[in-house]
Order: sequence, then C-alpha cells, then structure tokens
Amino acid sequence: MRKWLAAGLVTILVLSSALLGCKAGEAPPGASPPEAAGVGSMVFPYQATGIQVTGQGEVKVKPDVALINLGVEARAKTAAEARSQAAQAMSQVLEALRSSGVAEKDIRTYQFTIQPVREYDREAKQEILLGFRVTNLVTAKVREMDEVGGILDAVVEAGGDFIRVQEISFQVENPKPFYAQARKEAMAEAMAKAQELAQLAGVKLGKPTYISESTGYYYPRPITYFEAGGAPVPAPTPTPISPGEQTISLTVQVTFAIE
Repeated sequence: MRKWLAAGLVTILVLSSALLGCKAGEAPPGASPPEAAGVGSMVFPYQATGIQVTGQGEVKVKPDVALINLGVEARAKTAAEARSQAAQAMSQVLEALRSSGVAEKDIRTYQFTIQPVREYDREAKQEILLGFRVTNLVTAKVREMDEVGGILDAVVEAGGDFIRVQEISFQVENPKPFYAQARKEAMAEAMAKAQELAQLAGVKLGKPTYISESTGYYYPRPITYFEAGGAPVPAPTPTPISPGEQTISLTVQVTFAIE
C-alpha cells in the first residue's frame, strides 16, 4: 500500500514539474496544439502571440459572362416518339444559339434523361404507364451581356412549347485582378487596426508573424425564367435582363509581433 502511494506522489510531482516548466503560449510536453484555423475561421494558431487582427477587402464587380441553363422536354406514349420530338426541338434550339453568336465551345450538355411517366390507378390499385418524358438540357455561356435577352427570345421561339429555361446566373470571367485589389484593402485594414491597438497599448508594433486569408464570391440569386418542368411563362419581347453587381470579398488574419 505504501509503495503504491509513493509511486503516485512521484507521478504527480513529475507532471506538475512538466506543466510548470511550460512557457506561456506553449502546449504541455506531448500535447498536440490545435490545428491552424480553416478557411473563413477567425481562430488563430495556438502558438500565436502578439497583436492579432483581421482585415477585410471588398470589390464590387459587374459580371461579364452569363450562364443560361436551358433545353427541351418532350412527352409521348413511347420512348422513341418522345426522344424524336426532343431531338428535333433541341436541334432547333442549338441552331438558334449558334445563330445568335454563342460559340460551340460555350455550349455544354449537362443532362439527358428518358423517364417513364406513371399514374396511380385507385380502382386497379396499381400504377399505370402513361408514357415517357425526355429531357435534354445544356449550359450556354453568353459573353456579350447586351445579347442575353435577345438570345433568350431566340431559343424560346426555336423550342416552342418544348423549351425549358431553368435559370440564368452571372459571373466574372477573370476575378484574379479583383482579388488582388481586395487583398490590398484587407491588408491595409489589418495593419491600421494593429497600429491603433499598439498605440493604445503603448507598445511598438513589430513585423507580421502569421498571415492567412480566406476568399468569398457573392453571386446574385439566379433568375428563374421558366418553372422547371412546368408550362412556359409568357415572356415580354424583348426580354429584359439585368446582371447587376457581384461582390468579391477577401479576409486576412494577421498576427504582428510586439517589439
């Protein structure tokens, strides 16, 4: 019994000495410090000491590319008939896109489905086959923003009652220069905060010892032109389209040393 008590006291003394020997801001021996914060997190690394600040930069950008998700949907008694109707309508839609100036490389098929259409028969207490539905959808990238409304009108006319326009979204083709501008603003804000804190604390601000950034790209809500899978909504002629602005945001997390 006494041997066990003595061994326990020795263990406690060793652990206490190890903990007391740790410097401020250091993890105990054998302990794993938390990982650095992930993208968008405001948590700094465990070992960071000094003045810790964040800075944010934002740039308002006018989109220069429109992405239109559109296509056709056909229903018929047989799969072959539905496919044939969809193929003919889609050929006309693609021709309208090309004739409107959309390059072949900017047209990409992202969905093609053939599905049975069934209905539950209460009297027979089972599903009955009504026919088949064929859907063929593409994404068209429009680079001339002034032509978006006219292109929509052209594909609606070409596709007729088979047309389906899912949504329109806008983006910036090359956002790198705007991120660079946002980064400068974010660092300037972080340094201004750190200098103010150092002045208030009566200390001298040193060099950055830790820098991390996270980015953000705020897209405007996509415009729903037609209800997906529903009947076409009458559209005015010409169709008015406004891309608005997008916000490119960047946040930096910086730790400055204190001299």
